[in-house]
Amino acid sequence: MIEPAWSHLVLLGALGHDVTSVDLVADEAARKRIAKLLDLAELGELTASLTVTPWFDGAEIEGDWSAKLVQTCGVTLEPLPDAPSGHFIVRVVPHDSLHAPSSESEIDLDPDAPDPPDVLENDSVDLAAYVIEHLALEIDPFPRKPGVEFEPLKDDADLSPFAALRKLQDPKA
Repeated sequence: MIEPAWSHLVLLGALGHDVTSVDLVADEAARKRIAKLLDLAELGELTASLTVTPWFDGAEIEGDWSAKLVQTCGVTLEPLPDAPSGHFIVRVVPHDSLHAPSSESEIDLDPDAPDPPDVLENDSVDLAAYVIEHLALEIDPFPRKPGVEFEPLKDDADLSPFAALRKLQDPKA
């Protein structure tokens, strides 16, 4: 089994009927593992304030998260600091729940409807995994410093990967 980069498990059965508030702060070791997982130069801070509310036989997780990170500019290779943050709402249910989406049912695509609940493999939910997931969704996959433009090489036949083959065919080239 692959060990998660950061984990905070909550048992669905332990929730009862109460709202549970959870504040998460990733320690240095977790931040290093997350930075490696998300291909970041550095992850200086990752925090989240979550509310876990019972929802049918599962839970609804609502939370705000924030991070301080450094990516590498894809053009200049210079450090590019960023401070993304976000808000999310996710519903989860156990795999045997009547509220779990059926793989046999027809999919109704309504962009205004709430997302179907995530189906858990067991009776626990990893809150930190949802924070990492939403961080990954906010990270720019092609980071570039403001105002920097990529300038392709001049169109020169000698820069072609086939230029060496042409020289073999025509020794005068």
